[in-house]
Amino acid sequence: MAGDASIEEILERLERQAGDYLEAYGSCAQGTLRALQEEFGLGNAEVLKAATAMPGVALRGETCGAVIGPVMALGMAFGRDKPEDYEAFLRALRAAHSFCRQFEAEFGSCMCEGVQKRLFGRYFDLTDPTQMGEFAAAGAAKQCRIPAGKAVRIAGKMILEARC
Repeated sequence: MAGDASIEEILERLERQAGDYLEAYGSCAQGTLRALQEEFGLGNAEVLKAATAMPGVALRGETCGAVIGPVMALGMAFGRDKPEDYEAFLRALRAAHSFCRQFEAEFGSCMCEGVQKRLFGRYFDLTDPTQMGEFAAAGAAKQCRIPAGKAVRIAGKMILEARC
């Protein structure tokens, strides 16, 4: 994290990076997680690898990867190392809960299916090759930058505020 950058500059950088990584990986979970990992020094390559199957939880229309990546980052930023650290457990849960509420307020849902309906007016079954092609043709690479960018802004602001 750059010491002389303003909060808004950091959030803009996070938003841009999340979108760029989303397009590079083809994964909202990995794109958002990697942007937050790099900015805040969270986790490692194994954690990023663990997010591989997370977009829409294995493309089933379930929890959006743009939610999962930041929730993982919030867990690393606020979570516990030992099972008896109940305060850190609660701190991480409160952060994740607040994040999800903010994301849901913006996109109407934390579920990939709901986010797709907000962005595209319909849900695409991404396990179906035909619908995956339609999703790409509908501008998925650009449209999915929107929730990914908003998600890292929300999580990034939470982490920055906690560190100040």
